[in-house]
Amino acid sequence: MTETIKNLATARLIELFSAIQGEGLNVGTRQIFIRFAICDLRCHFCDSAHTWQPSDTCRIEQTPGKRDFVTYANPVTQSQLLGWVEQQMLPPGLHDSISLTGGEPLLHAPFLQEFLPVVKEKTGLPIYLETGGHRPQQLRMILKDLDLVGMDLKLPSVSGENCWAAHEEFLQVCGDGGLEVFVKIIISQDTNLDELIQARDLVAAQSPMIPVFLQPVTPLKPSESMGGKHGEHLLPPTPEQVLEWQGLMKRELKQVRVVAQTHKMMNQL
Repeated sequence: MTETIKNLATARLIELFSAIQGEGLNVGTRQIFIRFAICDLRCHFCDSAHTWQPSDTCRIEQTPGKRDFVTYANPVTQSQLLGWVEQQMLPPGLHDSISLTGGEPLLHAPFLQEFLPVVKEKTGLPIYLETGGHRPQQLRMILKDLDLVGMDLKLPSVSGENCWAAHEEFLQVCGDGGLEVFVKIIISQDTNLDELIQARDLVAAQSPMIPVFLQPVTPLKPSESMGGKHGEHLLPPTPEQVLEWQGLMKRELKQVRVVAQTHKMMNQL
């Protein structure tokens, strides 16, 4: 498993841009996305496989929403990243929050521990973390500077990853820290029913009030796939499956929503 990157001064990015959030509790809101490089998971449905490895360069949007990217060398410093974020703040009031995404942002926890207090002070924006939900120790490092966590709960039958123990501890850390969290579960036609029940019970044991999003898998394009086992064989669940599974989840959980990837419906980065 990839170790946490211990460098406090620099980070490796993939890109920074302004866009509409297409998933989870923040769906439809405008965010500044900071996409970090490197991931220690290899989910079959991943549509960001290009983030799995370190990159020598990153691309930075110059004007919010204009996709006028300029390429810079990696790694980047905290002052560079802060300047790029501040560049996205015009016009004022455009963005609702800053999204930390990846890759797996928590692999950069030492960097974020130093960076987040500064960027929150400079921008006044809430910080939203998108994560695989499998690195509770790194979450503890930046807990106090987060406002919302979107945690993926990986079903082995869909993702190919098994993170049950880490997921349980991760949710416990969120609960102990009073941090608002929601859970996203990718579902496909091949979803194992026993795993779905296990996921439901894991979340309910922490709190039945945690919102859960069932997200039908979006079949990958050839350019997104890393080969046959990475997404090409995954098909969205049928309407009958979705209705049955939502009902199953709602036996123990109060908020279970089915939401597809809306940004892909809008053909938006």
